[in-house]
Amino acid sequence: MKFFKTLIAATLGTFLAFLILFFIGIITISSSSQEPEPYVQNNTVLTIPLSGSLPSRPPSNPLDELFNRQQSNKVSLQTLKENLNKAKSDNKIKGIWLKINVMTAGWANLEEAYNMISAFRDSSDKFVYASTDDIGLNEKGYYLATAADSVFSPPETFFEFDGFYSQVMFMKGLFDKLGINAEVIRHGKYKSAVEPLFRKDLSKENAFQLNQILDEVSSTFLSAVSKKSGHSIEELNNMLNEKPHITAAFANRQHLIDSLIYNDEVENYIKKRIGVGKNSSLTTISNGRYAKVSASSAGLSQPNASGKIAVIYANGPITSEVKSQSPLNTNNYITADFIRKQLKDIRNDNNVKAIVLRVNSPGGSGSTSDTIWRLLQKTKKHTPIIVSMGDVDASGGYYISMAADSIVAEPTTITGSIGVFGTKFDAKQLFNDKLGITFDEVKSHKHADWLTSSRELTPSEKKAFQHYIDSFYHAFISKVADARGMSVNQVDDIAQGRIWTGAAAKKQGLVDELGGLDRALDIAAQKAGLKKYKVVRYPEPKSFYELLMGSASTKAKAILNNSLFSNPVSERIKDQLSLLKERGALTLFPYKINIQ
Repeated sequence: MKFFKTLIAATLGTFLAFLILFFIGIITISSSSQEPEPYVQNNTVLTIPLSGSLPSRPPSNPLDELFNRQQSNKVSLQTLKENLNKAKSDNKIKGIWLKINVMTAGWANLEEAYNMISAFRDSSDKFVYASTDDIGLNEKGYYLATAADSVFSPPETFFEFDGFYSQVMFMKGLFDKLGINAEVIRHGKYKSAVEPLFRKDLSKENAFQLNQILDEVSSTFLSAVSKKSGHSIEELNNMLNEKPHITAAFANRQHLIDSLIYNDEVENYIKKRIGVGKNSSLTTISNGRYAKVSASSAGLSQPNASGKIAVIYANGPITSEVKSQSPLNTNNYITADFIRKQLKDIRNDNNVKAIVLRVNSPGGSGSTSDTIWRLLQKTKKHTPIIVSMGDVDASGGYYISMAADSIVAEPTTITGSIGVFGTKFDAKQLFNDKLGITFDEVKSHKHADWLTSSRELTPSEKKAFQHYIDSFYHAFISKVADARGMSVNQVDDIAQGRIWTGAAAKKQGLVDELGGLDRALDIAAQKAGLKKYKVVRYPEPKSFYELLMGSASTKAKAILNNSLFSNPVSERIKDQLSLLKERGALTLFPYKINIQ
């Protein structure tokens, strides 16, 4: 009995300690959010750390700072743009120091960031220097670095320069060992999202479309490197086809990196550039702190807006519902309720004259995509809608995007994948032979149990499933034809589940213009007749009350699971299978394409 009393007391103590730390964190965040605007000294250098991911917007959840400080300090495209605009006008900011190492972001977001940095460099008299640390640069990191005036690296640091590949993991062999048969019904010879379930290698069609994407990415990368180094594309290709190169010394010999110096030497180089004595300290301000400096303090004039443009950020797979979604992390899925709420909030603001929908999604539930399409169709009758495609806007993502008045994509955006599939797992062999589990049932009608996992589909059931998928596909391409001013046959020729880069999609008539979020905002302003406008972003950050009504333990468990129990293989399997739980047709593409 004493043992149980001690155990209960210890458990309660731990729980109370967690609550105390939780509320201390909230109080800390709340007080830090009210801190005065940072003061920028003369001769200051803005430092921007670029590594890992590069999201479109900063975290909208203030509790991210408590649970994941590293994530809350991430540079986003939004803060990058705002800070570069302010720094250009701010007489106290003398230049930009990009501190870059290995990047994992998608190519469309990287391309948008590259264009922002290049525009700042070309339109101001302020320097842009890029350096790396002991982690070094992969091709994505180096691509961003080429937008700078000069690139520096420690002499012994890693530098990857070996080309690009995209690898697909197949699970047919695993299913064979387990006794599972994936029964797949699809329409579209390029609809490759389900190939890992029934193949052990790439189909000819899938290999072809992946090569097309690699070619676009490679062309984008080599163009930037050629401009920076002075090497021709042919010379760079010859280098890449030699033995692999992974040293900064090689990069320096080939004029890809300007100088092999350590970060303290970069600091001295900058001090000399801005006229600061070698023995004096270099004054810097971080990207996060500079984000809190107002535009007016930076000398950036803010014209009176004649209206607002709302930007809705729609990220992640499209799913009918998210039952286990933590209120502390609500932006990883797209549901009809999510879009409906954003549109309702926007309607409550009479000053919003246009909407930009920023989509970054591989698709998902076909019926949910259709519901969202309908919501956007109704909305655009009275408010112009422009879609800005992120890294990925394909399949169901394209389904909802085609409802817009105009579509803007980056050249390296992955889009298209206009196709449909459905899948059911037959695990009879696993249950019967491997686990010794058998089933028996009674049923009112012949096909009542056709979607169970304890048996395979009969020929008539497969035919019925195929008819459903074909009907959905026809509805999909008919809507595309109507939206894009094409015939159904024209759409069918470029659909079939094939994925396209943004540049290729524009040539095929699936995209209207190439560019980033800024270009989409310009088009929205033109359609709404706005010369001066204010941007408002959705979803709006949750209040502390709303967050406190959620479950902190859910977030804590998620952090533990991600940090202690995840590994690359299990994560990839989970990603491949997660959306297959959706009932009905799926408009989904192989969304884990990772070009590295």
